[in-house]
Amino acid sequence: MNVNELLDTIEDALEEGTSIPLSGGKRVVDVDKIRDYLDDIRLNLPGEIRQAKNIVNDRGQILEDAKKEADIIVKKAEERAAVLVSDQEVLKRAEQRAAEVMTNAQSEARNMRQTVTDYCENMLKTTEETMLANATQVKTVRTNLRQNAKAAVNG
Repeated sequence: MNVNELLDTIEDALEEGTSIPLSGGKRVVDVDKIRDYLDDIRLNLPGEIRQAKNIVNDRGQILEDAKKEADIIVKKAEERAAVLVSDQEVLKRAEQRAAEVMTNAQSEARNMRQTVTDYCENMLKTTEETMLANATQVKTVRTNLRQNAKAAVNG
């Protein structure tokens, strides 16, 4: 469960009324105040979470763009080689060059794919760590609310 789902679950639980009696009706917890705390937590979620989601969503496009660039390089190499067909030796060298360009393009595509993968994995790890920290904050707020409510009932 991510932080937003946790906040939604807490908010849904609060939907049953605008206040919750704690002990014989003596004191109540203001649900609107709790909702305000939940809204504050949502607003303060780091922008890196949204950015990481965008990066993950864009990963496929980045890989596709890299493949297209490699295909363009290969096509240019093939076109250059076709012009040189008249001489067998020149053709042989053109084919070798095209193969080198193809190998280089494939290597660049692999490197780019690995770089994107590493970056995405790092962003996801950072996002997970941030989400865990935010979940801890939510637990702390909940614990503080409970303690304040108990203190209010006992006080």
